[in-house]
Amino acid sequence: MTLCPDSTVSLVAPSVTKTLFSHSTPLKLGVMASGSGSNFEAVAQAIANQQLNAQIQVLIYNNPSAKAAVRAANHGVEAVLLNHRDYSDREAFDGEIVNTLQRHDVDWVIMAGWMRLVTPVLIDAFPDKIINIHPSLLPSFKGINAVEQALASGVKITGCTVHLVCLEVDSGPILMQAAVPILPEDTAETLHARIQIQEHRILPQAIALAAAR
Repeated sequence: MTLCPDSTVSLVAPSVTKTLFSHSTPLKLGVMASGSGSNFEAVAQAIANQQLNAQIQVLIYNNPSAKAAVRAANHGVEAVLLNHRDYSDREAFDGEIVNTLQRHDVDWVIMAGWMRLVTPVLIDAFPDKIINIHPSLLPSFKGINAVEQALASGVKITGCTVHLVCLEVDSGPILMQAAVPILPEDTAETLHARIQIQEHRILPQAIALAAAR
């Protein structure tokens, strides 16, 4: 476990290492995001800083206004809009996601703020190769509004979890976690901002851990 030396106290397990992954063949990542893309940015920066030996093949985003697409453009990554509203059901939507990922020769799928439930269509196409980040210490506070759930519950510690994806929501094997204390004056906004700092730290780490398994 590592006590992170910054302004946000956080306990991270497994320990953070300086060089995340040094395999000779870069990991081929497909990133999926629905919003601002800050976790996409964290992965892209880890790659640019030569901390993570990987390349992002494609960003898939489902909201036309998602700022993640701008971040992708800034890093020279192709961004593909797949609007879930254009598909008849979740299975058809996931089928097009799979087609897009396969066209871009993706090995690992990174759900970095992806706000859609996935189906066996996607999970079966990339078995044990889909990674998600969630803003709680799973198995606590699964699903949406995890930060608000933590505040409402009265717990004193929450955090974030990177895990492999299975069909049950936020329930796959845990790869890495960071614990973040809840301060007396915290709001959902302030707590989420501190959790995001740790998300950005552990997501690239967890990708490397998963690939090394």
